[in-house]
Amino acid sequence: MAIDFHCNLFTPEAIEKHWYGQPEIARLIKWWRMEERVKGVAVDDFIAMMDEAGLDKALIPAIRMMSYQNKTMVWDITEEEVAAAIGKHPDRLIGLAGFNPLKKLEAVRQVERAVKELGFKGVYIHTYGYGIPLNHRLYYPLYAKCVELNVPVSMQVGHSAEHMPNELGRPIHLDIVALDFPELKLVGAHTGWPWTEEMMSLAWKHENVYIGIDAHHPKYLEPGLVQFMKTRGQNKVLYGTNYPAVLHAESIACIRNELGLTEKVAEKILHSNAARVYGL
Repeated sequence: MAIDFHCNLFTPEAIEKHWYGQPEIARLIKWWRMEERVKGVAVDDFIAMMDEAGLDKALIPAIRMMSYQNKTMVWDITEEEVAAAIGKHPDRLIGLAGFNPLKKLEAVRQVERAVKELGFKGVYIHTYGYGIPLNHRLYYPLYAKCVELNVPVSMQVGHSAEHMPNELGRPIHLDIVALDFPELKLVGAHTGWPWTEEMMSLAWKHENVYIGIDAHHPKYLEPGLVQFMKTRGQNKVLYGTNYPAVLHAESIACIRNELGLTEKVAEKILHSNAARVYGL
């Protein structure tokens, strides 16, 4: 059974509010021709979909994404929204806190409450719209707190499909973060494309840096990344979907049957690496 380390909040209410209710995201739905996938699913129906796909657990982030163009929030998904959705199935659905670096210590305290009171297992960052890179000083209080709480930080790296500057998500920005916080588990989500090799080099260099392959259907992964998964990176890559961008059943089947991975390696990518990183 697989673990999805990054699955978006999927309820009909969340889809209507945070996807179709935001012009920048609605544009992506049309551009990527995702209308059939972005419909919203009731929690119990989603659990049934997980069972059918062979998905054991899904980590669902509260996401605080700011528009680079007008400096308003594109997504301000709260921990309470996530907690309400996962409350009926806490053995299958797991929360990740969001983070707004402009709120400084208030946002750090919010993360601490999510971990200690709601049982969330990590934090997710989307930095592009704030206009600051991932190694900016405004993130350092968060990184220190996550070392203290012993929870990972995942963040989108690579390009942004929204109209935001790609440079802010360059994987190389995580190099100095990993040097300054060697105990901190960092997961570079969305593969780091088009700087995938840069992300792989960091995962190979730093003990606690990992790559998430969410948001890209496995059949489109860079050949070098697939080779990394087969060989020296087999313990450093985590399965994810960025659902509903990628669907679970077909992506899990692709990893098991179409990439040339051994059964042992496929199990690491799909399950045990995420279980180890997130303490599941």
